[in-house]
Amino acid sequence: MRTSRLRSFVLVLTVFAMVGAACANDDENPSGGGTTGTTGGTTGATGATGSDDSLLGRIMATDQIRISTDPAYPPQSSYDEASGTWEGFDIDVAEEISKRLGLSQPVDWQTPSWDVLTAGKWNDRWDASVGSMTITKERAQVLDFTDPYYYTPAGLAVQQGSDITSLDQLAGKTIGVGIATTYELYLERTLNIPGYDFEYLVPADVTIKTYDTDSSAIQDLVLGRVDAAFSAVPTLQGAIDNDKPIQLLADPVFYEPLAVAVDKDAPLDPTSLVAKISEIIDQMHQDGTLTALSMKWYGEDLTTTTQG
Repeated sequence: MRTSRLRSFVLVLTVFAMVGAACANDDENPSGGGTTGTTGGTTGATGATGSDDSLLGRIMATDQIRISTDPAYPPQSSYDEASGTWEGFDIDVAEEISKRLGLSQPVDWQTPSWDVLTAGKWNDRWDASVGSMTITKERAQVLDFTDPYYYTPAGLAVQQGSDITSLDQLAGKTIGVGIATTYELYLERTLNIPGYDFEYLVPADVTIKTYDTDSSAIQDLVLGRVDAAFSAVPTLQGAIDNDKPIQLLADPVFYEPLAVAVDKDAPLDPTSLVAKISEIIDQMHQDGTLTALSMKWYGEDLTTTTQG
């Protein structure tokens, strides 16, 4: 259950969901559009409507939604080149959103780089991001956010058997992170999540090494090119479960609210799309769909948090 503080936090996030605007680039869909995937919970249209000059209206008219995500971010999302299939928590969430919008065409997946995605000004290349994006003050200036669909713990990992056994021992060490992520901002001590307080537990005098995606940072940790990797705990644990010789370091350093993002600078009005997806997310919280998907992919319910 959520605390009263958390309810206040969600109200703050709703306000920030009306802020936005700005920047992007081109990236090709590795599967050429379309997907296979699994979803949980109830299905069917939720009475989605939109005017002809709205982003939601166009999505309903074309019977398909274009969604961006990361093809190398398991268990949140991943793409299997051999089978041509997508899978992961974010994949299932996005598929369920599409079904509840009443769309019959499969999701058209797009894969821009993370820094391009968080910069805004998508130039109409995709309609929404379902990619475990944290709501931050800076991003809220260029993107509109829905209500959070889950909360993830952020943590660090070191090589298996490392002499580093506590966060304070990271002083002077090199930490690998995905570029333009909340983990990079945390290490820079500039992370600002509206309505959310946390401590900077990692020493300030670390060297930050950025990568195109968290998976690359984890791989360099395995190879000994960095002393630690900073990512979502489920991502780090997934690497451990796949026999990567790394281990978690200490408890999570903070929890972050993750939401669907839409470009405020979209050529068509995105307001009704943000409102409709927020409505769907609320339904998925209430009917247990998000909890079921979280248990499926993470083995625990990350759809609520007692922090913040």
